[in-house]
Amino acid sequence: MYPDPTICRVGRDFYLACSSFEYFPGVPIFHSRDLVHWRQLGHVLTRRSQLDLTGCASSGGIYAPTLRHHEGTFHLVTTLVGRGNLLVTARDARGPWSEPQWLDAEGVDPSLAFLDGRTIYTRNGPGSDPDHPFVYQRELTRGRPRVVWRGLGGVWPEGPHLYLRDGWYYLVTAEGGTSYDHGVVVARSRRPFGPFTPSPHGPLLTHRDRPRHPVQATGHADLVDLEDGTTWAVLLGIRPGRGRRHHLGRETFLAPVEWGADGWPRMSPVELRVRAPLPLHPHPAPPVRTVFTGGLPPEWVFVREPGAWSANGTLRLRGTAVYRRQQHFDLTARTRVTGDGAGICVRASDEFHAALVLARGEVHLVRTSRGRAVTLARTSVEPGPVTLEVRATADRYVFACGAALGSVSTRLFSAESIYAATGRHHFTGAMIGLVAGESPAEFDWFDYEAS
Repeated sequence: MYPDPTICRVGRDFYLACSSFEYFPGVPIFHSRDLVHWRQLGHVLTRRSQLDLTGCASSGGIYAPTLRHHEGTFHLVTTLVGRGNLLVTARDARGPWSEPQWLDAEGVDPSLAFLDGRTIYTRNGPGSDPDHPFVYQRELTRGRPRVVWRGLGGVWPEGPHLYLRDGWYYLVTAEGGTSYDHGVVVARSRRPFGPFTPSPHGPLLTHRDRPRHPVQATGHADLVDLEDGTTWAVLLGIRPGRGRRHHLGRETFLAPVEWGADGWPRMSPVELRVRAPLPLHPHPAPPVRTVFTGGLPPEWVFVREPGAWSANGTLRLRGTAVYRRQQHFDLTARTRVTGDGAGICVRASDEFHAALVLARGEVHLVRTSRGRAVTLARTSVEPGPVTLEVRATADRYVFACGAALGSVSTRLFSAESIYAATGRHHFTGAMIGLVAGESPAEFDWFDYEAS
């Protein structure tokens, strides 16, 4: 679940950031030398003064950042839903990042472009109806936003980015809604504020006409030029299973961009495998076991805000939960825990999750759907530390404490099932985490092993 990717290049180094929604810290940021292997540096929004998620609903929070580097400084703009669009800066991508500068309260998906000595600010905003916003631009430090693009007719024109190439200003946007009709469109102009002419070749990319393709819902692209002059895109997509349902969320994909003799970019369908654009620079494989020495690794996040926790050889939690993204269909996650009310959890949202929880000498398997909790199974355990386990496949989560206690279908965590049950769009993917009730809990370690 790394959607809405944004990328920039600084010499031979590439940096990428993604949406984080209701999770804290916000906006994970990564580094790569080859566009294939990425290592998380940390997060951009790490302080409550930068990111207050109080009252944030599931799938609310941080939407669609844009990351750029200009004159030795990283700039990141993003949306905090319900508050507005913000800008933070840093000299080092690892941080520390500045306190937010609030730009405006309208629209979402802000973007910056440093072109011809100007800083151009682009976002979407109110349009002809709620499902058809327009794209607005202004210089960052002056003027009022003005409409520069109304889309090609698809719902939700969003995710705009502006680029300059060979005297043309290219406006790349997404539309069609961030599901199976999603796509990327491109227009260009000789002037940064338009008028923009759409590509005569149709959408730059969409899989809406390829329902059997293993990658679906492609869209929200950001482009990066390499030193050799080639162009690549990072974009979001999903890998649905049976029944066209996906539970890992929207993921980041890499794809080449070709420039035609007429100056228009073109993209082929996105594939699961693609030739590497650069010599490979892999990172060491992450360890299976996390022992929580010296704090939490950067992939771990809280829902809205950290509760009571400490990590110094073991992880101690009270009245809170900490999660990491599920990154593989097939995996085994396990932990050894002590503490009443503590356990291991698979989470889609506040209303949809499943957990193995210690409760007064027993382990309970509890499934929560639409906010209603049902105990599916229970077993007695001896006093002392207990090992809890989740084994995942593409279709099911099997929960075990020594022996298997029961299973839950991955359909419970799919965006499609959640929308069907609630009528609300679901933008995040499955998270696997450690939870604690009002009593202190201690986790000796956590294993994440892909099959």
